[in-house]
Amino acid sequence: MDDDALLAEQKVYYRAGAAEYDRPYAESAVLQQLLTVVDDLPIDGDVLELACATGQWTTRLAARARSVTAVDAATETLALARARTASPSVQFLQADLFAWQPPRRYDTVFFAFWLSHVPPKRLPAFWKTVAAALVPGGKAIFIDDGPAAAAYEEVLANGPTPAALRRLDDGSQYRIVKVFHDAEALKTDLTALGWSVRIRTMGGHFIGMAEAPATVG
Repeated sequence: MDDDALLAEQKVYYRAGAAEYDRPYAESAVLQQLLTVVDDLPIDGDVLELACATGQWTTRLAARARSVTAVDAATETLALARARTASPSVQFLQADLFAWQPPRRYDTVFFAFWLSHVPPKRLPAFWKTVAAALVPGGKAIFIDDGPAAAAYEEVLANGPTPAALRRLDDGSQYRIVKVFHDAEALKTDLTALGWSVRIRTMGGHFIGMAEAPATVG
């Protein structure tokens, strides 16, 4: 399965499973603790949130930011995010993040549990888009699963792109991109792309902060 087909199936999964998306946040103490780290991160000014899903992070970002532009590809998760978020400073946009280009620059670009859904071949282009979305001195802040999370996934081996199989309550199953980044390897890769990076781990997850290269070509 090529990247385009895998990403299309991933989008269908998140649309079909929107109503089940929040369940891990309700059941996992680690995820609840992770949500609170937003209060200690340097999030301010105008924020662009990529892959906002149901808005679990959006409300916390809005409490710290001047404005939040929250983007997601799935209309079903966006509907839940809008219902959860009452702040007038938040704007929601529906867009395919692999085709969409931000129309302006932001002080912070934030994404939680999205980097692991980006195919490795598309990472340089993705980070170039993030860099282009930041004002000089702005920061990218990201949270995701580390390698330990693979134990809780049905990993699909031997494919050209790292992937996992997800199942919904109705018995349907979908393949998604799932890359379990090692924090040190990710830091090395981003440094090679010109980013200044700090990454720390927390309960099998990692929290990263990165400043963009001085120039974006």
